[in-house]
Amino acid sequence: MKGFVIAGTGSGVGKTSVTTGIMSLLSKRYKVQGFKVGPDFIDPMYHSAATGRPAGNLDSFLMDDDTLRNLVGYASDDADVCVIEGVRGLYEGFSGDSDIGSTAYIAKLLDLPVVLVVDAGSLTRSTAAIINGFRSFDPDVRIAGVILNKVSGAQHSDKLDVAMSAYCQDVKVVGKIRKDRENTLGQRHLGLNTIVDAEHSGVETLERLVDTLDLDILMDIAESTDSDLPTSSPYVKRDAMADIAVPFDDAYCFYYRENLECLEASGFRVRKFSPVAGERLPDADAVYLGGGYPELHAAEISENRDFLDGVRNMAQEGCPILGECGGLMSLCSGMVDKSGTRHDMIGAFGCDSVFVNKRHGPTYVMADATPDNPLFEGGIRAHEYHYSEVTASGNERFGFDVKRGLGIVDKKDGLIFKNTVGTYMHQHALSTKDWAEGFYRRLI
Repeated sequence: MKGFVIAGTGSGVGKTSVTTGIMSLLSKRYKVQGFKVGPDFIDPMYHSAATGRPAGNLDSFLMDDDTLRNLVGYASDDADVCVIEGVRGLYEGFSGDSDIGSTAYIAKLLDLPVVLVVDAGSLTRSTAAIINGFRSFDPDVRIAGVILNKVSGAQHSDKLDVAMSAYCQDVKVVGKIRKDRENTLGQRHLGLNTIVDAEHSGVETLERLVDTLDLDILMDIAESTDSDLPTSSPYVKRDAMADIAVPFDDAYCFYYRENLECLEASGFRVRKFSPVAGERLPDADAVYLGGGYPELHAAEISENRDFLDGVRNMAQEGCPILGECGGLMSLCSGMVDKSGTRHDMIGAFGCDSVFVNKRHGPTYVMADATPDNPLFEGGIRAHEYHYSEVTASGNERFGFDVKRGLGIVDKKDGLIFKNTVGTYMHQHALSTKDWAEGFYRRLI
């Protein structure tokens, strides 16, 4: 497998805009497989829109080394080049003295070269100092190229050329990107704006952002390695012969692609629909409610009685249902939005979710499934982030004891009603050996 990792010196240097623009341009000539390092749902949406292929997530806290290598080999098997966007700075990870969870860990594990994005705004010689510092910090990380972002003009560009030739002669400069306030990505409270409809993603504006970069240099860097990775399916195969309803719109769009693939490998037919658009709940045997922005669409969701009543009836019948974050909020009796207005929701749980104007996370979570948990067993690794609180008392039935993380209340997470679980945690299907097994077990 040929490829490279696009990393940054820190957050906010333009990694996602640059990566998406590069993927989009390369996809006009090659089959490009995209990945994002770390717990992120939105960036892979941009990658998928740019490449026309589902993008995945790589996380060395959630997945072991063999699984990571298998996932990349499996997803990239028919691609010409694999492009991986890093998370935060190149060396940021789970802790301050380990590279677990970092972009650097993934680059070393996959033996891929790194292209470093540097915010060169107002910098000249210091740019070279930053690059050389990143190169010397871990000699096992191969920084093969740099992209100098936020260059202010011709004079600034010339000074950067002099600095790079004087101090970083053996690092390829893929190109310089001028400051650009138009061809950038919009943001809201959980990160970048989401992309539900790839045909209207606007990624073509990011091609203009990066059109000064030398794609031939990038492909030379990609072809400097050829990792031999396993290509077999990483998922447990079975034949559930069942349907699972999965809402997919701006309110419910935070799904790891691998979770849906895992369900499909177990024989579930994923039936997507849009509650926000008023679509009916499909006939199904199970439901998977992902996260997203339900608080921004609470009125529309509350008006879709077929959806709310249908999921509540399925919960009462004991169908397997999982709600993650926004899905948990929807499974509550009501949702209180930012304005303080309460909207009726599914009502599987007898408490409300309340939007709060403070952020917790994203944070890695470690938890143990309780004996009451109908869908999961053993130790769990996941991530969580909160812009809401659930008004649970602590006396409800919970499916997880949280060892690291916040949970719902008192280090407890995973509200339970029959075979329904609602949790703030987002699990990655490949963080465990058989993530879909609980859904399957509750159907047979």
